[in-house]
Amino acid sequence: MVRIRLRRVGLKGQPSYRIVAADRESPRDGRFLEILGFYNPRTNPSTVDLKEERIYDWLQRGAQPSESVVKIFNSVGLLDRFNRLKSGEAVETLLAEAGPVYAARNANPKTTQVELPR
Repeated sequence: MVRIRLRRVGLKGQPSYRIVAADRESPRDGRFLEILGFYNPRTNPSTVDLKEERIYDWLQRGAQPSESVVKIFNSVGLLDRFNRLKSGEAVETLLAEAGPVYAARNANPKTTQVELPR
C-alpha cells in the first residue's frame, strides 16, 4: 500500500519536510516513489508547495495520506478540490483555482522588500 507522508529534510533543529509517495513499510527517511511537494513549518505562515496534479493521480490510485499530510492538505483546500474532481469537475479548473491559494499563503511579509519613505 502506498502512503503520502512527510519525509524530514534540513539541519538539526531546523526541520523542513518533503511530501512524498512511499511504500507503507519503508522507513520515514528511506526509499520513496515520488516527491509530491514541500512543507516548511518554520515560516509564518508555513510554506506549502504541492504538485496537485500528481497528488490527485496518487489519490485516485488509492494512496492514503497520513494524518499530518491530511492537515496540510486541508490547510490549502486540496481535499475539497479532490472531492470535486471525483464528482466530475475538470482538473484544469481546479488547478487554476489552486494557484491564487498558494500565492496568498506563501506571501511572507518578513521576506518581502518594503520601500522606506524618504
